[in-house]
Amino acid sequence: MNPALHFTMAPLGQDASATPATLSVVPVQFVIAGWTGRNAEAIEHHIQELAALGIARPSQVPLYYRAGAALLTTAPTIETLGLTASGEAEPLLLMAQGQWWLGLGSDHTDREVESYSVAVSKQMCAKPVAPTVWRWSEVQSHQDQLQLQSEIWEGGQWVIYQKGLLSAIRPLQSLRDGFWPAGQAAEGSVMLCGTLGAIPNAQGKGIRWAEKMRLTLHDPVLNRSISHTYAQQALDLVS
Repeated sequence: MNPALHFTMAPLGQDASATPATLSVVPVQFVIAGWTGRNAEAIEHHIQELAALGIARPSQVPLYYRAGAALLTTAPTIETLGLTASGEAEPLLLMAQGQWWLGLGSDHTDREVESYSVAVSKQMCAKPVAPTVWRWSEVQSHQDQLQLQSEIWEGGQWVIYQKGLLSAIRPLQSLRDGFWPAGQAAEGSVMLCGTLGAIPNAQGKGIRWAEKMRLTLHDPVLNRSISHTYAQQALDLVS
């Protein structure tokens, strides 16, 4: 059995003095939705961004990759081989207690492996997730206004790496239903729902390794945020 994930459930109108409710769920099926942009130009930008790293174009869009559910973790540090892995902020959908929840995760991926197999690369790294979720029913109607951002620790400071609205990503329920027809998702089903392009640094490099990454999903309508910071520890690559 996979390890359980433990989340704080952020209620509406939370009293600062109240004890937060918790949600524990054992992930049983993990799907990563790729090429999920609504804008064809934005999709092409991300395809070209990855092509610069030698990664082949997708066979179709969107595309659903399977990965081991045990890769999901709320730990503050993950271990990766060498200096070729990087993360990307993504909204996360989770089925638990008979309803859908919205969270935040990082599709941390080994880019060297991705250059010859995207599917294999998805299985190479742990997938950090924030330990807070919102009820999907509370945000679905204004999902396009949610703000997604990631920052990386670069040059001794936090640098904005990705930034944009969920309106740039296909409606999350359409991505969910594209893999699990209505009512067919089991308890513990998890989906990462796509990302935004990386903002290049001064040297023009977009996707890149970083020692630490900070993820944020902000809801300006309900005035609350989910955030998570994690580090990646590079293991020596020996042969």
